[in-house]
Amino acid sequence: MKAEERKILKKKIENEIPTLEVEITELKELVKPIAPENAIGRISRMDAINNKSVNEAALRKAEIRLEALKNALLNVDKAEFGVCVRCSDIIPMGRMLLRPQSRSCVKCTH
Repeated sequence: MKAEERKILKKKIENEIPTLEVEITELKELVKPIAPENAIGRISRMDAINNKSVNEAALRKAEIRLEALKNALLNVDKAEFGVCVRCSDIIPMGRMLLRPQSRSCVKCTH
């Protein structure tokens, strides 16, 4: 990977991390327990519980992605960054721009 490509990826990662941290903060608010004393109907409560489950899944996914991005930021300057961990091929820049935390090429991901 060229030095200029590394700079671009590093900047992209640095921009994504704060955005993801805000998203995680918002999701944490949405997954707080629903107080039973809230005067909402049975159907509304069931809907709120379902939405809470969806938000919990999104929160877990966002937290995993944040950790992967932080790890990528630590490793972006290493020679093996951008090289597939399975087949040792170079991961295309297009994939790295979409998923800078990628550790494998598309072929090895499936």
